[in-house]
Amino acid sequence: MTGDKTTFGTQVWPTEIKLDREEKTLTVSFESGEVFTYPAEFLRVESPSAEVRGHGNDEKKIVPGRRHVGITNVEAIGNYAIRIEFDDTHDTGIYSWTYLHDLGRNQQAIWRRYMTALEAQGLSRDP
Repeated sequence: MTGDKTTFGTQVWPTEIKLDREEKTLTVSFESGEVFTYPAEFLRVESPSAEVRGHGNDEKKIVPGRRHVGITNVEAIGNYAIRIEFDDTHDTGIYSWTYLHDLGRNQQAIWRRYMTALEAQGLSRDP
């Protein structure tokens, strides 16, 4: 995933970002009219940080035990991304607009792959 502002040949820009700490969700509305609500757990286990992604395509780590994770803060990074701080102290992922848009469009498939990987490794979403 690159940090550029395009996906599928079009620019993606957020128009609103809403953190709901109680529901543990982040909702991002895009200029395209698409609105995606991301559970904190999903964002945490799909963090673009090197800790989760590794340094290559086949180095992604499965992060178990994050069912109850929350978001404590969202910080703008320039005009291209946000940094999300989680209550498990993880705060190194920079979520570009492109990455968030792609996560939103593919959330169900990504989540299925995550659940399958957890099961295959004998891991759990629970701490």
